[in-house]
Amino acid sequence: MDATAIGGASLSERTILAGREVFLGRRRGPLAILPFAGPAVIASIAYMDPGNFATNTQAGAGYGYELLWVALSANLVAMLFQALSAKIGIATGRNLAELCRERFAPPVVYALWAASEIAAMATELAELLGASLGLTLLCGIPLLASMLLVGVATYAALRLQRSGFRPLEILIGCCIGVIVASYLTELVIAPPHWGGVAAGAFLPRLQGMGSITLAVGIVGATVMPHAIYLHSGLTQARLPFTDARERRTAVVMSNREVLFALGVAGLVNMAMIAMAAVAFHDGAHDQIAEIETAYRTLTPLLGAGAAGLFMLALLASGFSSSIVGVMAGQMIMQGFVSFRIPLWLRRIVVMAPSVAVVAAGMDITRALVLSQVVLSLVLPIPMVALVRFTASRDVMGEFANTRLTNALAVAATAFVCLLNGILLLATAGLAIPSVGG
Repeated sequence: MDATAIGGASLSERTILAGREVFLGRRRGPLAILPFAGPAVIASIAYMDPGNFATNTQAGAGYGYELLWVALSANLVAMLFQALSAKIGIATGRNLAELCRERFAPPVVYALWAASEIAAMATELAELLGASLGLTLLCGIPLLASMLLVGVATYAALRLQRSGFRPLEILIGCCIGVIVASYLTELVIAPPHWGGVAAGAFLPRLQGMGSITLAVGIVGATVMPHAIYLHSGLTQARLPFTDARERRTAVVMSNREVLFALGVAGLVNMAMIAMAAVAFHDGAHDQIAEIETAYRTLTPLLGAGAAGLFMLALLASGFSSSIVGVMAGQMIMQGFVSFRIPLWLRRIVVMAPSVAVVAAGMDITRALVLSQVVLSLVLPIPMVALVRFTASRDVMGEFANTRLTNALAVAATAFVCLLNGILLLATAGLAIPSVGG
């Protein structure tokens, strides 16, 4: 292709051309990953969404640095499953929902679809409420008006997909940049005790039922079902492949991107806990659990700048994760039942529960907690399906999991299912025995 044609190509077309250069061995070095970067960046925003803000703030306020190891462990599980999700899209040309439709009986498929759609709506509730709360606290406008503004802005951003995959990837990347920059600045304003951070990250400990329940909540807010579905769809047809060698190259590049993007997300989560520990774990503010309370308390403790950065990061998180939630919901519907609805209608449908919560004057924090419980119920579905498919040579061919990878995936699935069970027991008010000290 001549230089004029390349110069007139869209961002997405130029990305595909750059990917071909890598496959042909004409583009090497560290920057060779750039054409493959994007899917994990989009998926990673699910690990920095408003649900993480709520659980991480409560963890840092109540337990200081002691639950950093939980955030680290949850992120490692997330890395494994996002890598598997990306691999299944690259290896099969199908996303996870499509494979479920092809491999399971129709009644099972419809049940899985219904559960996954409910999870997508629960995800959207948390993310839209978080973004709207951030806009309200930053600008002083009513919450319902903020929600409508965020909804319109999200719809406008989603229309970028008409120009290919690259513009939306760049937008999400910019939002992540805002979040990262905000928390780096927060750590400068309120530097943590790095010895305490190291101890909290690498020495597991739990102090009774409260910390156990909160640890489960951190895991539940980190490993998100819609991100597992979405990642497989983002990689399935992003770059064209001509043979297995090119697919292997794409898997290697995808794994590198997952390590980087999810690594950044994990560090942001840990920074959230560390900042909350510095600001609130002082014996007087340990019980802070609501985002709005944290914001209003930060102003007298660390200044208006720190509080503003906290809300700016929340707004960027809620806005971008809301975009990703709608994308995942559309992909889930199309994959499971081969049905697609107009983007504007999908936007209205997924906004409906959030608008109802605000219009009815319900407690936003309570609504966020309930949404996380719904997600915990649905999470094992994509995890079990992903482990089953990626372990199968009939599905994956030479890209099937090794025995070690499969063992790790099975163990991680069992671990998350156990923790989700504990979360449900705690939510139902049943006693959970104390572990650790």
